[in-house]
Amino acid sequence: MPFFFRLLSRLPLYVLHAAGWLLGWLYFWCSRGYRENFRSNVAQSGLGWEACKGAIAQSGMMIAEFPRIWLGSAPALRWEGLDTVEAAYAAGKGIIFLTPHMGCFELAARATAARFSPQYGDLTVLFRPGRRPAVDRLLETARAGAGLQTAPTNLAGVRQLMRALRAGKAVGLLPDQVPPSDMGVWSPFFGRPAYTMTLAARLALQSGAPMVLAWGERRPWGAGYVLHFSTLEQPPASDLDAAVTHINRAMEALIRQCPGQYLWSYPRYKNPAPAEAASASSAAGNAHTDTLV
Repeated sequence: MPFFFRLLSRLPLYVLHAAGWLLGWLYFWCSRGYRENFRSNVAQSGLGWEACKGAIAQSGMMIAEFPRIWLGSAPALRWEGLDTVEAAYAAGKGIIFLTPHMGCFELAARATAARFSPQYGDLTVLFRPGRRPAVDRLLETARAGAGLQTAPTNLAGVRQLMRALRAGKAVGLLPDQVPPSDMGVWSPFFGRPAYTMTLAARLALQSGAPMVLAWGERRPWGAGYVLHFSTLEQPPASDLDAAVTHINRAMEALIRQCPGQYLWSYPRYKNPAPAEAASASSAAGNAHTDTLV
């Protein structure tokens, strides 16, 4: 697998995206469950099939571009909203970058870390090991590149995030990811209750760090990416449920800007999996934090 990935990382981006386009549509038509989940989530959003159907090909492109993003040369980038990031760093409380399953979220973290870590320190993101050790080693090596640190998805990892924020550094989260049971709350997402992590809200409430929305837009024909940054107002103080809802609404607004690049196939409304360990769940609760998966 690592050799295959390294081989693919040398291909031009337009070739990978063309293969991904085909992969996305093939899987859509071959997998009934995938297709039904995609259509159901799009219908729930109210955004319309025509606005969202491009995400079928985009999901395939996401898979196909991973080798290039992780192991290949840097693609062409355009930055929008850099002043937002600079102002957030200048506040001295660190930054909480929030990125939905939209566009190239892997690149959003890597490129941001590479650009800002020399001046402001490493960007820390949580990493949950999978079931394939070889792939896990590859991911850890790729993600822990210059300026990018990974933290485990347990209480130690949460504490690592808090230490980074207290040191004025940045952390990155995917707040639309479904956390394990007892580590989130049910909160509206496009008008339907979705089990939502509380970690992003807790970090913001406890640290006072500014939240910045970030995502990497794919440009057509493998022409590279546009990295977008915008400020998210601080959530209502001391009200966790309201803070989680506040973040969900911000994710909805961001997705509405480019619904054709959101991962509509993600099972956003599924029931949470059991907590990985009762002791970890208890400790997380005592610390008033949650883990991200």
